[in-house]
Amino acid sequence: MKDKKALIEAALFVSETPLNIHTLSKISGVTSTKELKEILNQIKSELERDSRGIELALTGEGYQFQVKDHFLEKVADLTTHSDISKGALRTLGIVALRQPILQSNIIKIQGNKAYNYIKSLEKKKLIRTEKAGRTKKVQTTKDFERYFGKSIDEIKQKLQIVEEVIPEENNEKT
Repeated sequence: MKDKKALIEAALFVSETPLNIHTLSKISGVTSTKELKEILNQIKSELERDSRGIELALTGEGYQFQVKDHFLEKVADLTTHSDISKGALRTLGIVALRQPILQSNIIKIQGNKAYNYIKSLEKKKLIRTEKAGRTKKVQTTKDFERYFGKSIDEIKQKLQIVEEVIPEENNEKT
């Protein structure tokens, strides 16, 4: 069991994206979902008990190690955010600057690929959408701030250069 737990920890450590139960089972050889969840709960408990800088989190996509909130601000600039494509990062920048913004306006700016970017960002819980007529209203979440380790206001300041490129008429005030 110790080797399996260590293997699961290693997989979570090296993966740039969250790992679901099926993937962790395949990697570790633990076929029982119950046993796998027990191992994950053990890892989570150990990280919570000890004075560690990381924690085990369950996201919409699976399990991942993440920096604890009170250390995040000090280390956020060290990450490359490589689990998000450049196109999705552009979409996120548009949403952060213009939120709430209509999905139709994002599509006008980025084209049809933005539909997939929005889906992936919503799956990562960095944005949320709600129905607004025939389109959707899009805005960032608290997980967005947590992911980047900065408040939305700090992020907006850094994105001012991008805002100059986005035409003013694409900003939908609701």
